[in-house]
Amino acid sequence: MDVGFIGLGNMGMAMARNLLKGGHAVVAYNRTRDKAEALAKGGATVAGRPAEAARAGIVITMLANDHAVAETVEGPDGALAGLPDGGILINMSTVSLQLTRRLAASHEAAGKFYVAAPVFGRPDRAAAGGLFIAVAGPKAAVEKGRPLLAAMGKEPVSFGDDPVHAASVKIAGNFMLQAAIEATAEALALVRKHGVDPAAYLDFITGSIFTAPLYKGYGGAMVEDIYEPAGFAIPLALKDTRLAIAAAEEVSAPLPLADLIRDRFLIALSRGWDHLDQAALGKLAAENAGLEG
Repeated sequence: MDVGFIGLGNMGMAMARNLLKGGHAVVAYNRTRDKAEALAKGGATVAGRPAEAARAGIVITMLANDHAVAETVEGPDGALAGLPDGGILINMSTVSLQLTRRLAASHEAAGKFYVAAPVFGRPDRAAAGGLFIAVAGPKAAVEKGRPLLAAMGKEPVSFGDDPVHAASVKIAGNFMLQAAIEATAEALALVRKHGVDPAAYLDFITGSIFTAPLYKGYGGAMVEDIYEPAGFAIPLALKDTRLAIAAAEEVSAPLPLADLIRDRFLIALSRGWDHLDQAALGKLAAENAGLEG
């Protein structure tokens, strides 16, 4: 299939490469052009504007935040303007519910389709084509885009025809992940203070009652005190926490843990840790407990 791809960061580059491996013809746009040119060495075509990437009829966006998505999609040079009638924009970024509603409405008004397909997984999983994808949007548009999604991850799980549903799933999932990271950080600090080998503790606990990969991955980073290069840096993690808080306020669903995690990330940023992975909550918990590292 012909497909446009916008946003070639750590995640987007890996995803676009998997589309090429899957035999799809990719037209790539990135604000920093040299990244698009690097992808061109693998067979992609470079677009000079987002609108050019969208002329393929289906365009995928994988960007950092609401501002980046809005800036790329809207306006005379944006992806929405470049899509032909009946064209589809698949946004795989993590964005607010407010922006999701706005883009769904603007695409519908223009006779085009907006699909939300946010992903779970870090850059290594993206490179392996193993992302977990939640998808929601008009049924025909979702089905047309399904082969593209399948090239980048596991079989997408549908949450209906309202893109807000997939965006909500992503926001809630990220909140659960961050809560697990904070719990792991505090637990490791606790056992260390009692003289327990943290590596032995992590091996035991992740082999028994907490077997999910995120406990092994983030816990391992904490035990080894390795927080860079960041797979998901603290400023991005803070953005996601704020999305959860905003989504909760919208429907009066309290998330007291989200408030705590937001403050933990703010403390980390106050210490100049903007370049560290969100696993650095382990470093923060250790230091608060009077431990080194």
